[in-house]
Amino acid sequence: MRKTNIFAALMLAAMTSLGASAQHQFAVQANKPGVEIQPTMYGIFFEDINFGADGGLYAEMVENRSFEFPQRLMGWNTFGNVTLNDVKPAFDRNPHYVTLESAGAREKQTGLENRGFFGMGLKKDMKYDFTVYGRLHLIDGKQGKIRVELVNSKNDVIAKQVINITNNKWQKLTATLTSPQTDAKGLMRVYLEKGSESVDLDHISLFPEDNWNGLRADLVQDLADLKPGIFRFPGGCIVEGTDLDTRYEWKNSVGAPENRPLNENRWRDTFPHRLFPNYYQSLGLGFYEYFLLSEKIGAEPLPILSVGLACQYQNDDKDPNAHVAVKDLQSYIDDALDLIEFANGPVTSKWGKLRADMGHPAPFNLKQIGIGNEQWGPMYPERLQKFMEQIHAKYPKIKICGSSGPSADGKDFDYGWEQMRKLGVDMVDEHYYKSPDWFRSNAGRYDNYDRKGPKVFAGEYAAHAKHDPNSWEAALSEAAFMTGLERNADVVYQATYAPLFAHVEGWQWRPDLIWFDNLTSVRSANYYVQQLYGLNKGTHVLSLTENGKTVKGENGLYATACFDKHTKSYIVKIANTSNEEKEITVTFNGLKKLKAGKVTVLHADDIQAENKIDNKNVVVPVTSDVQTNGNVLNMKMKANSFVVYRF
Repeated sequence: MRKTNIFAALMLAAMTSLGASAQHQFAVQANKPGVEIQPTMYGIFFEDINFGADGGLYAEMVENRSFEFPQRLMGWNTFGNVTLNDVKPAFDRNPHYVTLESAGAREKQTGLENRGFFGMGLKKDMKYDFTVYGRLHLIDGKQGKIRVELVNSKNDVIAKQVINITNNKWQKLTATLTSPQTDAKGLMRVYLEKGSESVDLDHISLFPEDNWNGLRADLVQDLADLKPGIFRFPGGCIVEGTDLDTRYEWKNSVGAPENRPLNENRWRDTFPHRLFPNYYQSLGLGFYEYFLLSEKIGAEPLPILSVGLACQYQNDDKDPNAHVAVKDLQSYIDDALDLIEFANGPVTSKWGKLRADMGHPAPFNLKQIGIGNEQWGPMYPERLQKFMEQIHAKYPKIKICGSSGPSADGKDFDYGWEQMRKLGVDMVDEHYYKSPDWFRSNAGRYDNYDRKGPKVFAGEYAAHAKHDPNSWEAALSEAAFMTGLERNADVVYQATYAPLFAHVEGWQWRPDLIWFDNLTSVRSANYYVQQLYGLNKGTHVLSLTENGKTVKGENGLYATACFDKHTKSYIVKIANTSNEEKEITVTFNGLKKLKAGKVTVLHADDIQAENKIDNKNVVVPVTSDVQTNGNVLNMKMKANSFVVYRF
């Protein structure tokens, strides 16, 4: 019996020793803060793709509200006597309007119907603000009346208001309608009342009353909860345009929304398999709203402007009519200089005054600007140089971002970087849409970058899994990759995931960070990865090693550590991309004792798991308390999981 007990004890000791040797031993140099992590490190990028603006973040519910689509009545059904006119319009840059006249017969009616963007999402007890610019059509007319109705998907009228028009001069008219029910596929109708004089109507608009400066409140909250440090806008290929005529011109996006001219969306017919002929930009979400939103969510703005090159994917570099000649760049350069003045200039300046007139006398504190999107080849640096010379001369403190092209490597990428170094840009914008495996394999991408060259701005990136879903595999791979961004904060200045938004019925590109329909949104697993980094970015990198080496994929493990000087917190992020549970010990060298902390776990048993509109909580973070033993943290980490410890 005694011999048996001795043998059992020996076996237990051997097994314990084997288990200990199988553990991963991480060491964090807690007393030696390293390179600074920029407040802009983790951020967001907005581009009007997937109906991200009109039909999305911009809360306007009426499609083609000003009748300026090339097919003037696209988005509208008309009945009775409705005609299109442009005589003495309400707005000079949006000159078209409709005239409603009697349909004649007693049983006939005149009016219009608009279903919005994939239907109008109506919420129970929500108030909706209707506005229209109207006038009597005839000079000697006495009184006009219109009726506005909200209609549910069963064709039942659920709210209505009558509006009087008593003047033959354009007037802004308003009404408020309350929906008694929730319906994702509602619509709006505007009638000419029986016996009414003929009327002219323009800029017919409907907003939910809970909008924030014209933006959809729930989507604004989704952005705020990310705690982004930087906000890139408005593109992307939107900046370039399919051609120069359709490029994004920021000056068209400020001033009164009613008089902002329509722009054809770059993504309208780019993907024949996801064609949306009605995809245009009202520019109601313009640069002023963008700066306001950046301010609200605490993100530093980063506007991107055209360098005078149309989309190089769609235009031949040798076509003299496709791009602006170097000698003709001045108006484009002026646009960049004027935007900086709009953001930062005094109220006594031309563009600073416009900002103040729009409601924001204080400057927006713009610190950086990007010139060009995914440009490549010799045409780009020769044009960028002209911008840099004048921007530096007038605004020497403004940081300038240049582009390395559309790829993460290759001939054009190398050439782009070489030229950006020669020009002395502050940051180089890198883009990569790659497989989850690429992201896992490239966690050390920036380990060997030149520490003395321009900083890196990862301006567009996302892991594209099979069929491009927002799978947990993609999100976890991004989490692993981002440990390398943080570890190399002396090289990587900031990074923004792309794209940001997608309407579930209007998407053209996926994956996307936030999906939405007419009533609600869903935060993807990728969103929660970005959020965990945004909430736990820290201020200084701490060395984290295993056996003296950085943890960047050995045994499927990726890790980084940092210190937050503001909260005096130590933060450790670990991704386990393997299919096995991992036992990990983290020793915080230089500390005697860690205070109690929190751990947040992001995990799914199925790597193909995905959050969707009808099932939002498949992959969500779970936070709990965690205790330590002196300066040592012991953990068992689930397979295919991402954890953030904070002490």
